[in-house]
Amino acid sequence: MSIFKGAGVAIVTPMKANGEVNYEKFAELIEFQIAGGTDAIIVCGTTGEASTLTHEEHLDVIKYCVEKVAGRIPVVAGTGSNCTETAIYLSTEAEKMGVDGLLLVSPYYNKATQNGLYAHFKAVADAVKIPIILYNVPGRTGGNIAPETVVRLCKEVENIVGVKEASGNISQVAKLAALAEGCVDIYSGNDDQIVPIMSLGGVGVISVLSNVAPKETHDICAKYLEGDVKGSMELQLKAIELCNALFCEVNPIPVKMALNLMGMEAGTLRMPLTEMEPANVEKLEKAMRGFGILN
Repeated sequence: MSIFKGAGVAIVTPMKANGEVNYEKFAELIEFQIAGGTDAIIVCGTTGEASTLTHEEHLDVIKYCVEKVAGRIPVVAGTGSNCTETAIYLSTEAEKMGVDGLLLVSPYYNKATQNGLYAHFKAVADAVKIPIILYNVPGRTGGNIAPETVVRLCKEVENIVGVKEASGNISQVAKLAALAEGCVDIYSGNDDQIVPIMSLGGVGVISVLSNVAPKETHDICAKYLEGDVKGSMELQLKAIELCNALFCEVNPIPVKMALNLMGMEAGTLRMPLTEMEPANVEKLEKAMRGFGILN
């Protein structure tokens, strides 16, 4: 069973000027998402700068998100690691906090084999009872979860139910969908590929765009799921310039800047991420105005 269908936001973690997590602004961002129709909140993912949070901060942010959402929509926690024991620890703790599901990125840097990936994900899944979405993002991890491995995991491990596909390779997604025969919930991991992936049987997106445009991102998915493919496509194409601008520097640099431009005070970034180049800020502002979310 799907954890959610539609648009899940890969929510940012707002920071104070001193680099601490800004929980007051985090609460405001959560309410902004729910009011905009977001179908799920994915907390402590790449966009949430999980890689620079301490384990204590990571779990505190998850706990705070679960409490603030209070069951109104599903909360999925990013608990992946390149260390299997760390992933198990974060996953079991997140389960205790009441999350609805987990997002597990493939182990980065280690460059595990496909058998290694299978063993890693199965070990984490066996330690919890809640459903799990795998996260395939080769551009960040240095390794690809092959379609055959995804399907094997979803067929053989009861609580592994889907994958966030951010390889950018539509041919790979098509192969995955063909092999899966409906046993894998496929989520687009790229905002410019929501409609293409849904056309191959995908059930939605785990989105950066939704941070600044929750209603519009929700509507792209909702229209497609309702059978209004043309309406969904038109919204997708309208968003392309903004999607490109949100990735003109490494995520989440642009999306945090976009939220700050909107007056939502997402705050600073943790190093090694640094502030956006002025020329790219201009590109982002132009795209936001064109999309109608900045005057």
